[in-house]
This record gives sequence, structure tokens and C-alpha cells, in this order.
Amino acid sequence: MTQSLLGENHFVGGIELAKIKIENVVASTSLGNELDLQAIALALGGAEYEPEQFPGLIYRLKEPKTATLLFRSGKVVCTGAKSLEHVRLAISNVAKQIEKAGIKIEKEPEIEVQNIVASSDLGTEINLNAIAISLGLEKVEYEPEQFPGLVYRIDDPKVVVLLFGSGKLVCTGARKPEDVERAVEKITEELSQAGLLR
Repeated sequence: MTQSLLGENHFVGGIELAKIKIENVVASTSLGNELDLQAIALALGGAEYEPEQFPGLIYRLKEPKTATLLFRSGKVVCTGAKSLEHVRLAISNVAKQIEKAGIKIEKEPEIEVQNIVASSDLGTEINLNAIAISLGLEKVEYEPEQFPGLVYRIDDPKVVVLLFGSGKLVCTGARKPEDVERAVEKITEELSQAGLLR
């Protein structure tokens, strides 16, 4: 299930904002103690642990659909979640299963979001050449022969937005859903003020 951040009629400069869909939330935490990954790998059915290839243990959940990486230091990274709630649920599920195996861990780990990747659609085709000129070359990378999208770096909120000629966009680097919302608002406003959104 995906999460839409914006209500039905959210407008900027007379233009209705696109719905935003969170594609991936990457978050980290610590379970407090050093972890015996070998013991955890045996306790968690289906866990992948091959230390010669990757130093962490990989544990995939079907519900919510996530991958949790556990490291010997006690650090945990959860990826693939569609919301912060899914991150909390996944880490809580993994923690409960580790405890069931008799391995002591910190009860209420503090979760820190590292990155939110979200997508949206401006609802109209856009001219990336005109946008590259309008937004200013110091914040934009656009080399269509190497990559079909325009890379736009926003300072506040500090995110990177990939814009495509179809009007679709991908926002990455956000730490909270509101950052994505603000970035989409900012782009919609800048493009409509420059007359680049029909």
C-alpha cells in the first residue's frame, strides 16, 4: 500500500499539485548491543548471512515488504518500506524475533530516517531544455545523451529531484514526507511562474 501525502485539492499558483507516492523509506537504528549474527541467522528462518560477501545479515519480511540489514555493531538499516509506520513495524517484528531466540536487544530503538524516495507526476509533458535554462545551471544537471532526466538540486528542503519530459518526477534525499511535499510545491511554483507548466 502506498501513501499519498497530499489531500484532494492542494493548489499552488492556481495549479493543482500532483499526488505524491512514497516509493522507499530507508531508515536506521541501533539495537544497542553487539549482535551475534551467526546465532541470529540460525534463529531467523530465511535470513541471508554470508560474511565473506557482505558484512551484514539480510532479513526480508513479506509484511510489510522490507529488507532489514543487521550488523555486528548492533546497527540496523531498514529499506523498501513505503512509510515510516512500515519501518517501525518491520524493525519491531525483527527485534521480537531476535528476542524470541534469546538474544538481548534494546527495547525501544530510536529510528532515524536516512532517505525517502518518492515519485509524483506534474500531469503534463515538460520541456527539459527550457527548464534547465530557467532554473539556472548552478543547480541543474541536464545531459540528455547520458541520462534522460534533468537533475535539480534544491537547498531547502535539501533534496534532489529528477524531472522527466513526461512530467514524472522522482524526489530523493528527503528525511521526512513534508520535505517531499515542499519540494514538489517549490518545483510546481517555479515552473508555473516561468510559464513552463501548461
